[in-house]
Parts: sequence; structure tokens; C-alpha cells
Amino acid sequence: MTIHDSPRFVTVDEFSVGQRLDNYLVKRLKGVPKSHIYRIIRKGEVRVNKGRKKADYKLLTEDIIRIPPIRTSTEKDIKPSENLLEMINESILYEDKGLLVINKFHGMAVHGGSGISIGIIEALKSQYKEPIELVHRLDRATSGCLILAKKRSVLKDLHEQLVKHQLEKRYIALVKNSWSKKRHTVDAPIYQNSRQSVIDIKGKDSVSHFHPIKNFLAEGFSASLVEVVIETGRTHQIRVHAQYAEHPIAQDNKYGDHDFNKLIKKKGLNRLFLHAKSITFKNPITKEIQKVTAPLPDDLEIFISKL
Repeated sequence: MTIHDSPRFVTVDEFSVGQRLDNYLVKRLKGVPKSHIYRIIRKGEVRVNKGRKKADYKLLTEDIIRIPPIRTSTEKDIKPSENLLEMINESILYEDKGLLVINKFHGMAVHGGSGISIGIIEALKSQYKEPIELVHRLDRATSGCLILAKKRSVLKDLHEQLVKHQLEKRYIALVKNSWSKKRHTVDAPIYQNSRQSVIDIKGKDSVSHFHPIKNFLAEGFSASLVEVVIETGRTHQIRVHAQYAEHPIAQDNKYGDHDFNKLIKKKGLNRLFLHAKSITFKNPITKEIQKVTAPLPDDLEIFISKL
């Protein structure tokens, strides 16, 4: 635990504008019970610009919040390695004053947690002076295009594009069994239980479109390289829909086929074959339609060339 013996004064950053005072404090004061947070707000121990505010007060730019002496969970000083920062900086595909798009490498988590001390977002936050937030996420095992916002207005705009299906994400995957060369749509609700995502009527609407590019046939082996476009962004959506369509993704240890994974590993593939190849959106800064493409990683390109 960390004990703050004196009041702290915090200036509201752009990403917190419009957030309720209570929600802001819950996020900032790790380990402090919500009941205690509401108590210090009611008693006036929390001040905004030297005045009392209710819990539902919406924060404004440059508001100065007084936080009273309080005990919080210990906050570790995150110091990413120079090697990690160099890898991330070299993976930047596009950047302007409002956002950046990086080519996330396989095996790197987008954020820390669940035994991972640091992810891409924590590493970048340590480097950028201005706030920076994830616009969307990619599985740790998936590589490819990942957008991060440097302005709250940009984050809000891109989130609205996601909700309205105006932001297009395209993926490349290698799946089990050859697939006829036409478009296949999987429209099946995905429900996330305590262990994984599953197809269930209790779940949220989820739509994925699979476009076979090339089939690979050999003795005892059949696979298809496909392009995938998703209309929704559920957790593990492509992996779950591929499994549901009986074309599980190669080297998917959670939703894949054990025998196919074993066979594909003997052929030299040691990672999930799923790559976010491109992302198209209306740039909130330039107001122009923008497409950013991440080339297929060398290991996947080499593997395909040998099939």
C-alpha cells in the first residue's frame, strides 16, 4: 500500500474530460473502496477548483482536483526496456498529432495485467508526454495494425466509427481445410463466459466475412489462406467464428484443432497465424479516408512460401 500524508492536486487531462468525478477517482485511487470515495466527496474533502462538487460532476479541461491524504495500492514505477521502446518505435506505420498506428508484433500484449507487467500502452505512456490510449485491442498472439489515440476527441471519433461499422479491419489467417473460393459470412452471437468466448444465443451479435485467397492441398494436409473482414469486434471473434465454421485457425491453442496444430507445427509454424493486415478509417484530424497496411510478418510469409 502507498500512504499519501498530504493532499495531492491533479490537473484533469484531455482523456478524462467529460468523465464523472466519482468514476475518475475510482480509476485513479487503486484499492480504495467505492464507499470511501463517495464519503470523501460528500464530506467535501475532494475539491475541484477549490470548490465542492457532487459525485456526478462532469470534469472539464484543466480542472484541478484536490485529493485528500489517503491510502492506495502501491503503484509500481513502470520502466520499459530500451530494446522494447526501440522495437515499438520501429513498428510505427503512421503518426500524426492525433493518433498513431503501429504494427504490433506477435506475443506482445497491448496492456499489462494477468501476469504481464507491461504492455504496449504502458510502454508508450512512459515515452509520450501527452496522454495516449488504445482505440481497440488485438489478442496477444495476433500481429498487425493497432490504433492508439493521442487526443480524447480523436479517441471518441474513432470509437463512434467502430460502433457505426465505419472503421474497416481486415485480417489474414491460415485455417484448417480448404475453403471454396467465395465469400463466407458467419453471423453467430458470441458470449464470453468465465473461461472463453463461445457461440451462444445469450451473446452479442457478431458478424465475420471470410474470403478464401489460396488453398493448400497435400497428402494428409489441407488448409486455406483467407482474408477476414469483421463488422463487430468481440473478444476472440475471428478465432471463435473460424472454429464454428469448422475451419479453425492454425496454431490456435484455445479454439483450434489439436491434430491440425500438431501437423502444422511439424511444418514449421510456431505461432497463431492471424495478422491484422489493414485498417481503414476517416482520420479525425485530416478528415480524409485513410488506409494503413501492415505487411505480413516475415515468419508467416516464409511459412506460406514453403507450403
